[in-house]
Parts: sequence; structure tokens; C-alpha cells
Amino acid sequence: MALEKEMDLVEVAPSAKPPVCRLMDYGKFKFEQSKREKEARKKQKIISVKEVKMRPNIEEHDFQVKAKNARKFLSAGDKVKVTIMFRGREITHPEIGEKLSIKLTEQLADISTVEKAPKIEGRNMVTILMPKIETEKKEDV
Repeated sequence: MALEKEMDLVEVAPSAKPPVCRLMDYGKFKFEQSKREKEARKKQKIISVKEVKMRPNIEEHDFQVKAKNARKFLSAGDKVKVTIMFRGREITHPEIGEKLSIKLTEQLADISTVEKAPKIEGRNMVTILMPKIETEKKEDV
């Protein structure tokens, strides 16, 4: 029947019982499928991770500048990696770095959520924040 109509017999659902086949132009089908996949790729948002670095004994104004930058990154839809760098004997007081990290997360709580809590990795303490818009979309799905 496919040869008479100059079309192709295409197996649409091979896992179904019985397998589903359709008469169609296979070239046109492949073209439309690739077009749909290309559109889906265009609509995907690439999330990059921006980093904000600070030291445990940072001054208040410098802290506010870092918080402002982090807010700008989060509102642009990027994740923010907050790194608190310890030098020398500062590593013996990780609670100072943790307080600083918590202070920043509280300041940005309106637009972000904590993806990864403060954790020491070598001589650095790392916290990862993600925009709230992203988490609301995940909950809807």
C-alpha cells in the first residue's frame, strides 16, 4: 500500500502491542522532528555559576559590595558560589566564616535559596545559592 502511494511505512511505536506503523513521507518526518528538537534546545536556559570570594575579616562596606554583586548575579538567573578564603591560622576559627556565610544568605533570602550549606573544602568554606525563580519552576513540574 505504501509503494502504491509513493510513501514510507514508518514504525511509530515499536514497544506497543501490536507495534504501531504509519504511512508518511519519512524525509519530511525526520526534518520536522529535527526542527522541533532545535526549538527545544533554543528555549533551554544555560545556568552558569558565578563566584563571590571574601575573607573572614571582611569590612562591612566590602561585604555590602559583595552582597550587591551576588544579588545582581542571582537576579540574572545564575547560581552564586560564595567562597570564604582562610589564610594561615584563620582556619582554626571556621565559625567566623560560617557566620559570614549565614549573614549573606539571610541578606539574599528574598531572591535565593541555599543549594549547598556552608562546608569547608580545604582552606575555603563554600556555599552555593540558587535563584528562587528556578526553585518555584521545579516545584510546579
